[in-house]
Amino acid sequence: MKLCREAFKAADDATSELVGTDSSRSFVRMGADGTPTSSIDQAAEDAIVEVLKANGRPMRILSEELGELVIGNSPEFSVVLDPLDGTYNASAGIPFYSISIAFASHDLSDLRFGYVSNLALKEEYYAEAGKGAYLNGKRIKPSLNSDLKNLCVSVYGYRQNVERTRKIYSNVRRVRLFGSVALELCYVASGRLDAFVDVRKALRVTDVAAGQLILEEAGGRVTDGHGNILRLPDNVTARVEMVASNGQVHKKILNLLSGG
Repeated sequence: MKLCREAFKAADDATSELVGTDSSRSFVRMGADGTPTSSIDQAAEDAIVEVLKANGRPMRILSEELGELVIGNSPEFSVVLDPLDGTYNASAGIPFYSISIAFASHDLSDLRFGYVSNLALKEEYYAEAGKGAYLNGKRIKPSLNSDLKNLCVSVYGYRQNVERTRKIYSNVRRVRLFGSVALELCYVASGRLDAFVDVRKALRVTDVAAGQLILEEAGGRVTDGHGNILRLPDNVTARVEMVASNGQVHKKILNLLSGG
C-alpha cells in the first residue's frame, strides 16, 4: 500500500499540469502494447517506474508503454501497471482516469494485491487476496440487483461485436461507458455499477489485473465472455474479453451474450 501510494503521488505530480491540455495528447511513440503513447502517458509511467526502482526490491514490471522491465536479479513477484487508465479523459479534462497497479506471482497466476486510484477524485480502491476490498478505507460489496430490467451496466461492444451485445442493450435499464476500465471494475465492486462487459477481445492485462482482484475480493464474479475462468496473459500484447458482475446477474448476462 505504501508503495502504491508513492506511485500514485508521483503520477499525480507528473501529470497534474498536463491534464486537459493540448500538449497532453502529443504523440511520443507506439507503446509496447501496440497503442499510441501520448506525452501524459509517458509522464505518468516514467514517474511510477522511478518510484518502483527506488524501492530497491527485485521485481518484474509489465506496463502498457515499456512492455517488460526487470529490476534486480531473480525477481520473486511481478507488478502489472497501467500508469494512466483513461488517457482520453485525462487529456480532455474529464475527471475519470486512474492509476492501476497489481502485485502478482512472477507468472501472474496468483494475484496478491490490487490498487486502483482515481487521479482526479479522492477514490482509492484496494484489495489484498483473502482480505476483502476497500474504498477509502471502508469495506465494499457489489450490488444485490438481480433483475435485468433494473441493471446499470458498462458495455463495450458498440463498434465490434454489436450483434453479440445487442441483447444486453435492449434488456438492461441503463448503459454507462466511462472510459477507464480499471475504475469501472471498481465501480462494480462497490455497487455503483451492476456489471461490466467487454467482448471486443481488446482488454490487456494492464487494464484488468488490479480491478479483477478488487472485484473478486468484494464478492463479485469475473469470467471471460463465455463463462470460463479468466486467465490473465503474461504479456502486454495479448488481448482478453471479460464479463464482470455483482455475481447475481452473471449467468443472465452470459445468456444474453450467447443469444439466449
